[in-house]
Amino acid sequence: MVRLTRAQQQDATRRKVLAAAKSEFAQRGFRGATVDGIAERADMTRGAVYSNFPGKRALYLAVLAHEAEQAPPPAAGPAPADTPAAALGAFASTWLEQLPQSSQYEYSEDEQFTSPALSVDFVPEVLMSEQIRRPFAQLLALDALLLAASLRAISQPTAAPLESFIASAESVLTILYGTTQLSYVAPEFTDPARAIALCEQVALLGGVKTPTPPAHVHAHVTPVDEPWEPPSCTDRIRADSARLDSDGLIAVLGMHRIGTIEAALSIWPEHTDITLALVSDHPAELAPLARLAIADICRSLRHAFPAAALPRLQVIVDDAGTLAAACGFDRVEDNSELAVIVENGHITARAEGRGAAKAAATAYTSSTTSDRA
Repeated sequence: MVRLTRAQQQDATRRKVLAAAKSEFAQRGFRGATVDGIAERADMTRGAVYSNFPGKRALYLAVLAHEAEQAPPPAAGPAPADTPAAALGAFASTWLEQLPQSSQYEYSEDEQFTSPALSVDFVPEVLMSEQIRRPFAQLLALDALLLAASLRAISQPTAAPLESFIASAESVLTILYGTTQLSYVAPEFTDPARAIALCEQVALLGGVKTPTPPAHVHAHVTPVDEPWEPPSCTDRIRADSARLDSDGLIAVLGMHRIGTIEAALSIWPEHTDITLALVSDHPAELAPLARLAIADICRSLRHAFPAAALPRLQVIVDDAGTLAAACGFDRVEDNSELAVIVENGHITARAEGRGAAKAAATAYTSSTTSDRA
């Protein structure tokens, strides 16, 4: 008999707890579910459950994230689209195919607890908790940025700035999240075909995001020369190993500061890697929240857009702070703004403070421009 390592035993225990929690939440809802009920289903003690997850909400978010990441591939359809309208139609169709079609809902043990058809308890829980409400708003901004970047990649001409596609992306997400929530309280009222057509029309309307005042940059960029030894990480956009051994910018942002990546992405040179590492001082709840939000949108992105049109940005949920530590940042929190520049296998610059990602990107683009001159 093969003896499991401690890490393997812990992983097996977490999986067992998640499976039990999935059944408990699906049958009783978030409000009715209890940690005692989950422990009984898992044939564990209450203390054993708490040793793996700090509370019911952390478990709930972990279940949603796991199910979103394990969702089956979209139903067979046409090849990825090459026009914004067709891509948004395919994006919306993929998103909406998981919604309930009837209010006569009965749970079965074999049924997927799917996303983006977020459970009816998810949004009320977000509304009631400031700890997850603010990060969720930031994650929606990131989702819009990812969709906007993909739209820009297949648009003609492609010279338009990224911000000109963000309004369209935000409109599409508004339509889809609204349809998702209505499908739980009045599924017969929602019409997926109409929602898909609306998303296609958004591409024709266009529009420019209302400009926001430029954020004050207080970060100072410090030149350094340190060897770069990247850890193994997963790029959540592509659901594959992240590329961290080439030149690029790595922005380490807390869950309250995710939106600041837009300014850095807008000025970062094309065809050069840029990576966003999401960190938190409440990773038990906020890391699965991030995984959920990214998995929801990227499943549709990968199906609707050509691979070449996927955002050049890599997104890593750095729940243990491993990547942040490799960048030289041992302490992270939800308000962290940190960044490094990697060149030729070395960290050549480090920035900390408000606007760190933009400051590092600006310093890099200025130096490369000077070198070419």
